[in-house]
Amino acid sequence: MTMVQGHVSAHGSVAGRYRLLEAVHRETNHVCWYGEDLEAERPRLLTQTVLPEGTGQDDARRITARIMRMSETMGLLRPGRVATVVDAVVEAGTLWTVTEWIDGTPLGELLAREGAFGHVRAARVGLELLDVLEAAHTEGVTHGELGPGQVFVRDRGGVVVTGFGLAGAALVPRLTAPSYASPEQARDERIGPAADLWALGALLYTMTEGRPPFRDRGRPEATLQGVVRLPLRAPLRAGPLGRAVQGLLRKDSRDRLARPAVREALTRITNEDPGTVTRAVPRPRLRGVYAAVRAAGRARSGRTMVLGTTLAVATVTVAVLAAAHLLPGTGTSGSTAASGTVVPSSSPTGAGGRTGDGAPPPSATPGASPSATATGLPAGFRVLDAPEGFSLALPEGWRRVSTTRVSGLAYRVVFGADGDARTLAVTYSTQAGPDPVVVWRDDVEPSLERQGAYRRIGDIRATTYQGRRAADMEWLSGTGNGRVRTFGRGFLLGGRRSFSLRWTTPAGDFASPVNEQALKVFLRTFRPGPG
Repeated sequence: MTMVQGHVSAHGSVAGRYRLLEAVHRETNHVCWYGEDLEAERPRLLTQTVLPEGTGQDDARRITARIMRMSETMGLLRPGRVATVVDAVVEAGTLWTVTEWIDGTPLGELLAREGAFGHVRAARVGLELLDVLEAAHTEGVTHGELGPGQVFVRDRGGVVVTGFGLAGAALVPRLTAPSYASPEQARDERIGPAADLWALGALLYTMTEGRPPFRDRGRPEATLQGVVRLPLRAPLRAGPLGRAVQGLLRKDSRDRLARPAVREALTRITNEDPGTVTRAVPRPRLRGVYAAVRAAGRARSGRTMVLGTTLAVATVTVAVLAAAHLLPGTGTSGSTAASGTVVPSSSPTGAGGRTGDGAPPPSATPGASPSATATGLPAGFRVLDAPEGFSLALPEGWRRVSTTRVSGLAYRVVFGADGDARTLAVTYSTQAGPDPVVVWRDDVEPSLERQGAYRRIGDIRATTYQGRRAADMEWLSGTGNGRVRTFGRGFLLGGRRSFSLRWTTPAGDFASPVNEQALKVFLRTFRPGPG
């Protein structure tokens, strides 16, 4: 497993657009930088990951697309708790992941500066990490690269996780921080949520002991061999965390503590001192780098920036930067819609002007709630306008069950009704690839497969929907009485924008006349907003 060494210095340029200001954290094959987006004139965090030799253009496109879409997925699930990726590029064998600025410090750098944490503080960090991992695992997403460089502790409290989408980016067991790889990952076996629980245990061990459970031996191969072959060094300073840590670091993934047991243990410890917060002490020198650049002014020629100041004056300007809302961490990067219910529409077709099957729209009285007679809909359906801009017909009594969004990037709205096991999820994305079949196959299906009880029904089918490129996929998931069947249709709007509709019912009821009719109504009446 040979790695290419990437040599980059401060004030260098990435992709002709991002200027590196200062390295903030280093791991094996992995460096985090503070930087600036010269086009957007915004501070950024850039993560440099060295890829194996021979990574070709096709691999690079696959890697960057996966990272962007994984960030979007996790941003929908845990807004503000997962770093928002704004760009991903591969240059000279190096992957650069560009995220919004995080007002915090990498956990590894924080430990190097402050030393080991007390067990209550470590448990609180662990509990917040578990919350993010639980959301990911519920959706069939495994992080697979979790380490001290992928966890940022915010200056004002809380943690932000980066690095989703790196796992599987190349044919190596681990791209970053081999000391935190699970034994099955070190053996280059298929991994799942248990690998993330191992990494969580390794992070808890490091926070309390001041060193990882398996030391970095200088070469990734040697470090990974140590993870597999060497016994765990018993924790000496973990206190009441010790049992949970050792339970998470069992080498057989089947024997590791399950998430509920981990949550119970960590919650019990954090309750010892409810006032403890996961907060980093800000580093004014680093926090002021970007502010100093802005305050001192810049001379530009094309994409070039001249730094006209020194780090010595940087410390006094960070407050000005925050006040000017130049730090994304000071604004609102994610939100949940205030309205829990969509509003009845006076038109069954929204902005599109035609019904979903291509027929002219039926007449409707402006300002009136549509009836079955006025709209041509089956009895028991109403056309609703969502605040996000799209419209569709839903069964009477249905409302939005949940809304998650990533500011300016994507949102997901789930509709349903109390006592009804069926749901319809509408997802909007601004990071779609050019082929909807490939999106289902390469981005969605791998996550579903990791759930264990997933089974696709038939082939992924290319189709056309409302004159746009589209693809359909059906699958089963869950077990026993909880087994469900889902029909998914994704379609492209242009400019990397897309929508997908996911209709989920109990598996045995999917083909009932009522549910077949509902799906036909959804597809016929859905209209995307102007976006």
